[in-house]
Amino acid sequence: MFPPFSPTDETDFMATPSFPRGAASSLVVICFALVAASSSAQEWTRFRGPNGSGQSEASIPAQWSDGDINWKVQLPGGGNSSPVLWGDKVFLTSADTKAGERFVLCLSARDGHLIWKKSYPYSKYHIHVQNSFATSTPAVDTDHVYVVWSMPEQSTLYALSHSGDEVWHRDLGSFTSQHGFASSPIVYQDLVIIGDEQDGPNPEAGGNPDAASLDGRSFLWAVDRGTGEVRWKTPRKSTIVSYATPCVYQPDGGKPELIYNSRSHGMSAIDPATGKVNWELPVFDRRTVGSPILAGGLVIGACGVGSGNNTVYAVRPDGGSQNPQMVYKIDKSSASYVPTPVAAGDLVFIWNDRGIVTCIDGPTGKIHWRERIGGDFYGSPVRAGDKVFCTSLDGDVVVLAAADKYQLLAKNSLGETSRASPAIAGGRMYVRTESHLVSVGGK
Repeated sequence: MFPPFSPTDETDFMATPSFPRGAASSLVVICFALVAASSSAQEWTRFRGPNGSGQSEASIPAQWSDGDINWKVQLPGGGNSSPVLWGDKVFLTSADTKAGERFVLCLSARDGHLIWKKSYPYSKYHIHVQNSFATSTPAVDTDHVYVVWSMPEQSTLYALSHSGDEVWHRDLGSFTSQHGFASSPIVYQDLVIIGDEQDGPNPEAGGNPDAASLDGRSFLWAVDRGTGEVRWKTPRKSTIVSYATPCVYQPDGGKPELIYNSRSHGMSAIDPATGKVNWELPVFDRRTVGSPILAGGLVIGACGVGSGNNTVYAVRPDGGSQNPQMVYKIDKSSASYVPTPVAAGDLVFIWNDRGIVTCIDGPTGKIHWRERIGGDFYGSPVRAGDKVFCTSLDGDVVVLAAADKYQLLAKNSLGETSRASPAIAGGRMYVRTESHLVSVGGK
């Protein structure tokens, strides 16, 4: 099946996780430090929050009663994108397929009321049945919220003020994929960065990245966050579309590297200042939908297909040496395709699309436990303190202990389809269903 994806002024340090923390978990600390430095302690400003880690120290209840729900509001239209937050504002996208309108929404984090809505008309085009016309998650910083809208003939990156006024836009060119668009932007220092790798002539046949050329359609883009001016534009091969959202790896004593996963180039490390490719490791032989994370001193990423033939790879980046090495891989029923894994110290939780969850030791790949939870999953898990949360396609928020012993803590029904990943900020969790946004906890 296919890809859907898919901060407040007060940072919540209330909960102290009980999971093990080894020396390798210093990468997690680096993740949070990078985000804190660039977003003034805002918590959830991009897809899966701080550096794409999906992690927070908030204390969210496992079992939800009516008293735990702060508010639930209906959205105009539907979508698979996840919310992002800045201060007391929640930013989200949605699409009304009947009216042919897409929306950027700004809601109050306190009570969910709609502050403003900006509309963009569009013409429907072919997408995968599990995709939507509002799947790309926005990014936000102190000045702007950044949104990408795509149609086959043109993709456009927009910067809006926090009041909803358009500040600038950047034409990214046409976009070709049998499944539609789903890539999400990130903000790094003074840049907005987005992956734009597209399908080649025969993506279902697997393509041939070695034979593919840089055909002028696929790029990694970095534009100035203040003006939209292109700062660098790195050409990429067009074989099979990538929906991965990049993260930043900071090697000890070295320069930061942008990590981006794709079938066409494998795991890539790019200099975020220049767009220069530092190294590539061609580990992926299928489409990449889930995004890379940092855990156990390694970079972990996955590839797969709808039939479930998936693989998770762990790579030692060895920043600066240009000699990355694959350390281990996890195959088939234990591997995920669409959901991005989440770490808790040196533990990594791999949430398979078909409801099998595997807990591994991040540095070694040793399996601590593997359990069938049941259900289908297109959103990614997040960690809040000592708990892991993930929302099923049926709208059940499954809660597990973030521990090396399996413990199912709760299943909370939202009563509506969901393909989005939760966001956490200000001690609250924000969960998006097909047409509603729900705020939980933090009272």
